[in-house]
Amino acid sequence: MNLAVSPTERSLSWRRMLPMAILWVLAPHAFAQAPDPVGLADHRAQAVTQVVLGILSYARWPVEPAQLRLCIVGPTQYTDDLIKGTTQATGRPVVVQRLLADRSDIVEACDAVYIGKLTVDERSRLFNSLAGHPVLSISEGGDQCTVGSLFCLRVGDEQVSFEVNLDSVARSGVRIHPSVLQLSRRRAPAS
Repeated sequence: MNLAVSPTERSLSWRRMLPMAILWVLAPHAFAQAPDPVGLADHRAQAVTQVVLGILSYARWPVEPAQLRLCIVGPTQYTDDLIKGTTQATGRPVVVQRLLADRSDIVEACDAVYIGKLTVDERSRLFNSLAGHPVLSISEGGDQCTVGSLFCLRVGDEQVSFEVNLDSVARSGVRIHPSVLQLSRRRAPAS
């Protein structure tokens, strides 16, 4: 019985395994087992944090804040990871705080607003207070994209995607890099 492997066979074997090895290095989570329900909630919260930070990193305000202030308004499902505060890839700190929807100084206190579940009246008052001010708004639910939010998240088991309300972006005073707008069109809504 000959167990020796020829150099040609060894080369073919590595060529077959190389794409999987590269994938494992770049995305080790792709090889993980499906998380348990608690792990799934953590996974979603971390994915939402990454998407929100990504959106914020491609936004430009008329006067760039040295420290980005992100306010969470209303009850949310996916902000457990985000509320800890973080730093953008550029090194700019992101300070995260929870605010009540009826607070009168939201425009002065926030550069960006992450919106959870609000009543129709709360949502209307919030968007009226944001009108004409350079405040980026991200809604946790997709239904709010038709009523004022710049971005609306679609959170699924496998991924977090988003939609963009181009009218709201145009009126906000916040400039969004075109790549983000194109990315939102290419992504399929998460299930």
